[in-house]
Amino acid sequence: MPTVRATIKPNSSKGPLVEIADDGTLTLYVRAPAVEGKANKAAIELLAEHFGVAKSAVRLSAGATSRFKRFDVEL
Repeated sequence: MPTVRATIKPNSSKGPLVEIADDGTLTLYVRAPAVEGKANKAAIELLAEHFGVAKSAVRLSAGATSRFKRFDVEL
């Protein structure tokens, strides 16, 4: 199960969008605010769509309250 490093940009008018940096880190632009886990949920949905997997195949493994997060993705 690969681990994906991502930076979340909540409340973004640019999103929903995934940008890939040269080092492989993803930047996730989501419209949801960073309250009550809404941005995390939106990030999981965006990653699932990006990788073409079900939402249940994406799990937040670290950084629940941080801007910098790690996700496990079952491909």
